[in-house]
Amino acid sequence: MIRQEEVFRIGRIGRPHGIKGEVIFMFNDDVFDQVDADYLILQVDGILVPFFIEEYRFRTDESVLLKLEGIDTQEQARELTHCEVFFPRALAPDQEEGVSWAQIVGFQIVNAAGLMPIGTIASVDDSTENVLLEVTSDTGKELLIPAASALIQDIDEAHRVIIMDLPEGLLSL
Repeated sequence: MIRQEEVFRIGRIGRPHGIKGEVIFMFNDDVFDQVDADYLILQVDGILVPFFIEEYRFRTDESVLLKLEGIDTQEQARELTHCEVFFPRALAPDQEEGVSWAQIVGFQIVNAAGLMPIGTIASVDDSTENVLLEVTSDTGKELLIPAASALIQDIDEAHRVIIMDLPEGLLSL
């Protein structure tokens, strides 16, 4: 059984394309094209399920037409509409500059001052030049924390923890 901590989200399945089982896959990380991976993982009815890639071709900079093995009709493809797509962390390439934004979702943020836990990264907003970490605290409070490299002291990929030196008062905004 595939566990959530073994994968990271890279996109979602859109609508079917044509009648032979192709789907539109909208991605936010093209790691599947950088690594010779035979499969992607889809969340189907809350369960992470591997699907082997038969073929894909880029449609735009953010989407591909994807054909998965065993999905051969428009009806089968329609059942995958809106499924979240994940990639195995074990297959992700080692990056000199560290992990990608998509890979840190689910990491814990710890404030370097007193090593106080702040919360879990729910998503990353990289739509502007200033990247923001959308963090959910243990109390359920939603926080926005700048992902500035000057604030990040350490990233522990094995324990899924990011230690940040946050300015005083940032968390009370």
